[in-house]
Amino acid sequence: MPKEVKGKDEFIKLLEGATEIRVARHGDQAKVKLRTRDALYTLRTTSEEADALIKGVKKPVVEF
Repeated sequence: MPKEVKGKDEFIKLLEGATEIRVARHGDQAKVKLRTRDALYTLRTTSEEADALIKGVKKPVVEF
């Protein structure tokens, strides 16, 4: 079962342990999903903030 993250700071901490990052865009909104070894974490944000979060990340990014 996915766990929703409420803050960007917590999301950035989880980003280090991610094996894959998925981004689902719906207009101006985006849902960023982090697959870690233990769980799937999601963050709902704007499309611009999603781009800023994943910019420069050396993990595989999959766009939906």
